[in-house]
Amino acid sequence: MVNNMKTNLRILFITQDDPFYVRLFFEEFFKIYRALHDISAVVIAHAMGKKSYAKLGRQMYDFYGPVSFTRMGTRYALRKVLAHLPSAIRKNGGFNLAQLCSHYGIPVIYESRINSSDFLKTVKGMNIDLIISVAAPVIFKKDIIQLPKYGCINIHHAKLPKYRGMMPNFWQMYHDEKRAGITIHEINPKIDEGRIIIQEEVDIYPDETLDSLIKRTKKIGAHLMIKAIDMIRSGTVSYKENPAAEGTYFSFPTREDVKEFKKSGKRIM
Repeated sequence: MVNNMKTNLRILFITQDDPFYVRLFFEEFFKIYRALHDISAVVIAHAMGKKSYAKLGRQMYDFYGPVSFTRMGTRYALRKVLAHLPSAIRKNGGFNLAQLCSHYGIPVIYESRINSSDFLKTVKGMNIDLIISVAAPVIFKKDIIQLPKYGCINIHHAKLPKYRGMMPNFWQMYHDEKRAGITIHEINPKIDEGRIIIQEEVDIYPDETLDSLIKRTKKIGAHLMIKAIDMIRSGTVSYKENPAAEGTYFSFPTREDVKEFKKSGKRIM
């Protein structure tokens, strides 16, 4: 992919500590983005926001069920152990997002309170042009949205205004959609309601698992994000409205939602 390099952008990513899916976006993005010097830092927040580990574990157990939860838990624990290996014997990119960033020479900031006055002062001192949310587990408030020169943008894995909220790939499969959307949009104080910068749709393959769809769209999303950055850089964005009246919103799936999902023959993993 060719990047328009006329203007440098100081970019700050805000994301969460997820070793599975979010990391795939950054692996693809770092591999193909031609101007990694644009990235001032990656901010890593606590996974899934303010939930305690006990509540998060219960939510994941209800979602995955005992067998898949055990598989995911084992993978998670293994990555945690491997992440403590000496850097000299770790494979390229390491085993978590922080190690991946280090491999590419990108600074990491650990912070979950992104709307705090201290963090806002930090960002202001960095003279950031663009903030990018990738599964950031917090709501952006007005002060941080207005801070960067070009505002804040987000990647959402559905074709907005439909399927706002959490786990959009799950809900698109749940409702028998044939295609899954990916949207890059501006952030405003409401959830997934900012103006649309660019959108794309991909086929949901027959018998595809939710796990494989999420992995595939994370990588595709990295390419779409680069297109959006280049449009912002070159001043060629043609914004599309994201009307709230046409939107649908979904929260994190309950155990009953997952049962219905599986009952129709669909699989999480």
